[in-house]
Amino acid sequence: MTRSDLYNLREDEEFVYVPEEFFNLLPKEYREAAEARKQQGKKVLRIADNDIKGLIRLARAIPTTSSLSYIYHRLKTAKFEVTAEALLEQEVLTTAFIVTYARLFASGNGAVKLSKTDIPEHLRPVHQDIMDLRHQRYAHNGTHKTINSGIELHFDDDGFKVSMQMRLGFFLGGRNEWEELITFIDAHMHESLMKILRRLERKTGYEWTFPEGPRPDWVGNYG
Repeated sequence: MTRSDLYNLREDEEFVYVPEEFFNLLPKEYREAAEARKQQGKKVLRIADNDIKGLIRLARAIPTTSSLSYIYHRLKTAKFEVTAEALLEQEVLTTAFIVTYARLFASGNGAVKLSKTDIPEHLRPVHQDIMDLRHQRYAHNGTHKTINSGIELHFDDDGFKVSMQMRLGFFLGGRNEWEELITFIDAHMHESLMKILRRLERKTGYEWTFPEGPRPDWVGNYG
C-alpha cells in the first residue's frame, strides 16, 4: 500500500470508504465477506427498486413544501404600511406562494404530483381558488377578477394625456385557510414517506429509517 492509498481512504460517522486498489490487498476472508454483503445489498435493492424511485420523487417534492411554509410565514409576519413598497412586497410574496403551491400539482418535473382529490373536501374550494389565481393572474397576464388594468385618456387643447389605471386585490398576509392547506400537505408528505419506509421493511426484512432533525422555528409559526 502506498501513501496515496492512505490519502484515498475516507470515513464518516458510520463508514470507512476503501478504494478498490486497497480493497484487493485485504485478506481473502475479508474480501469474500465484503463481496457477499455486496451481493446481498444488490438483491435487496432489486426488490426495493420501485419504492426507492418513489422515495426519489418524494425527495424532489419536499423542498417545495418547505419553501411554501417559509413563504407563508413571511406573508403572515410581514409588516404592512400604506406604501407602494409594502404593497409590492405583499404582491411578490403572494406570487411566490401561489406559483410554489401550484408546482406541487404539476407533472413533468420528476417529483411526487399531488391531485385535487388528495385535498380534504372542505379545502378544495380554497385549492381551486389558488389554481385559478396561478393560471389567470400570476403565471400569465390574464383576466382574473382580482386584477384590472387599463389606461385613462385626458384631452385638452395641448393634446392627450395618458394615465395608467390599475386595481389589485389580494389577501393581506395571505388567506387564513392557506395555513390549513400547508399543514395538511406537510402531514401528507410525511405520511407518504412513512408508508414507503414501512413497505420497504415488509418487502426486504430490513429496517429503513429517515433522519429527522428539529423543525425550523418558522414552521408552523405564522404569526
